Amino acid sequence: MDNQIITAMPTDKDEVIFEQLFKAHFRQLHAYAYTLLKDWDTAEEIVQCLFLQLWESNKWQAVAAVKSYLYKSVYYDSLNYLRRQKVAVKYENFTANSMKNETDDAAGKLNLSELERHLDTALHKLPDKCREVFQLSRFEELKYKEIADHLDISVKTVETHMSKALRILRTELKEFLPFFIVMLLNMFRS
Repeated sequence: MDNQIITAMPTDKDEVIFEQLFKAHFRQLHAYAYTLLKDWDTAEEIVQCLFLQLWESNKWQAVAAVKSYLYKSVYYDSLNYLRRQKVAVKYENFTANSMKNETDDAAGKLNLSELERHLDTALHKLPDKCREVFQLSRFEELKYKEIADHLDISVKTVETHMSKALRILRTELKEFLPFFIVMLLNMFRS
């Protein structure tokens, strides 16, 4: 079952075939993910999520080189996880530094928790898909093509959602714009 084309139309056998695929590759994929991530539980979660996505999307039925596809998917999912972790650590460090240093603006000293509340409120004013695209782009640092593939939409649709999100956030957070500029400059220096 390593490099066969699985072309079965949805039948009662699909579950059995998928279970065989899972059993044939899970252990090796988990070991591979562990070598990349150095975290047993996260490696298991990455591989389980891959199989869940395959099952839900029925892509596994049309993949020509199943083993190659699975390993490549685990590789990219692991890299994306590591990238998100790196961004999270950078954000935590930035937040810790920002909380130490209060910033003056036109209205006086701005409390970071107040800014976070305003940002959270502004994000919740975005339409769901728009918010999801914005968060994948800005917080998880995915490229538009990666977002399009992840959400199964076109790159043009991703661009439209990002444009709309930025327009709404600019309007909602205009009083905090000078602070955001300083914050972004400091974030990219570290």
